[in-house]
Amino acid sequence: MTSELLQKAREFEERYGAYITREERPAFHLSPRVGWMNDPNGFGIYKGQYHLFYQYHPYSTKWGPMHWGHAVSRDLLHWEYLPAALAPDRAYDDAGCFSGSALELEDGRHLIMYTGVQSHRGEDGVRRDLQTQCLAVGDGIDYEKLDRNPVLTGEDIPKGFNVHDFRDPKMFRKADGSFACVVGCRTEDGSGAILLYESEDGFRWRFVTVLDRCWNEFGRMWECPDFFELGGRTVIMTSPQDMSAVGLEFHNGNGTLLLIGDYDDATHTFERQAVQAVDYGLDFYAPQTILTEDGRRVVVGWMQNWDTCASQPEDRWFGQMTLPRELGYRDGRVIQNPIRELEALHGRRVSYMDIPVQEELTLRGVYGRTIDMTVTVRPRSECGYQSFRMKVAAGSQHYTSVTYTPLTSTLRVSRDHSGTNRDYVHVRECFVRDRGGELKLRVVLDRYSAEIFVNDGEQALSLTFRTPLSADGISFQSQGKTVISVEKYDIVMDRQ
Repeated sequence: MTSELLQKAREFEERYGAYITREERPAFHLSPRVGWMNDPNGFGIYKGQYHLFYQYHPYSTKWGPMHWGHAVSRDLLHWEYLPAALAPDRAYDDAGCFSGSALELEDGRHLIMYTGVQSHRGEDGVRRDLQTQCLAVGDGIDYEKLDRNPVLTGEDIPKGFNVHDFRDPKMFRKADGSFACVVGCRTEDGSGAILLYESEDGFRWRFVTVLDRCWNEFGRMWECPDFFELGGRTVIMTSPQDMSAVGLEFHNGNGTLLLIGDYDDATHTFERQAVQAVDYGLDFYAPQTILTEDGRRVVVGWMQNWDTCASQPEDRWFGQMTLPRELGYRDGRVIQNPIRELEALHGRRVSYMDIPVQEELTLRGVYGRTIDMTVTVRPRSECGYQSFRMKVAAGSQHYTSVTYTPLTSTLRVSRDHSGTNRDYVHVRECFVRDRGGELKLRVVLDRYSAEIFVNDGEQALSLTFRTPLSADGISFQSQGKTVISVEKYDIVMDRQ
């Protein structure tokens, strides 16, 4: 039965979401039906469709009591809104239905596992909400929470670990058909860990082991974990809070990590061998993956950052997801590229080969705010060049820039001039592999965002901006002599 709180949310989003036109939204990135969006939840396949839920506060464009919004797609690019799936309507989740995951059961039901947050104030007057793991089952539209919730509590975590930071279960199926899930938790030293649980039926869960822990090396609390095989390796993906920068690999604040290693299922031990950032841009957090029916590992993240959540009073929606990306493993690194379904939306093509660049240059037909563009840069002489800069979403007063400096092998993105009047982080840098000054950039623009894929996916950098849509110019400039090749496609959404 739909609760009063959930029905209220559904009626609100149905009424006020109708006022937001398609032109106000990103064209092919999922945004909330109305109000606020953060973490992707329950990303998966159910009855032949992709389902993507999301942390949701329909009533404002600020974070509030968390609901679950809901959308479906057949290609991960065209999204149809469904009614909100969860509301904080039980005693064990009255402070919010936090992040979680979903799986299809053999009997055709859709199983959701999420973190229920219960309001709790200690004897000292300090609020420390209790976090437990809860279940709901449904038919892809309506979901019923289990009477015996919560199914994982403080009694199911190791001694000394903190039930006030125990959240974000990610379920998956094991090779034998049984269930497992990973959950983030804070440890006795105040930093994060990833806990592993298993179940025969998806409803009764038991603690197995601590897969990995932070030891205060990579931030503090580890949120939104995921656990999967990729290219013969085992990967734990997580989003640490309060990280300190490590060179240009990890930045200050909230980031995303890939812990790459090997897992022995017989002994339940994970041996970490490498650590890598997921995204090197300004706006990326809390990613979640699925395994598609054709065997691809696909990831989607929240294309925002907790330190840059500056919605404006006139906003009717805030937050969006990244473009879904295919993950791979190459030369000891996890790589990522746009899902191949994007190519089905390619419209008008403009192509240039070996164009000399020095002074600022524009090319006929190379413009737009919903495009998929690949730019290859090469030095024009043995002396090389000092820097190369590309501007996108450019107008008389606005632009977002991407700058490459071959001497230091660094790539810099900046939205200083993108039209934002808030004093938050606008610049990020990362190292890229030195290829003698040659650089390949694939840039996907969707109205209010840019996602940049470097050298066939070795790095990805995501950022959002508020630039007026009339600023659709693109230009190229170099200090020293370069040549560029450009292939640009308009994205046409009525193609499927």
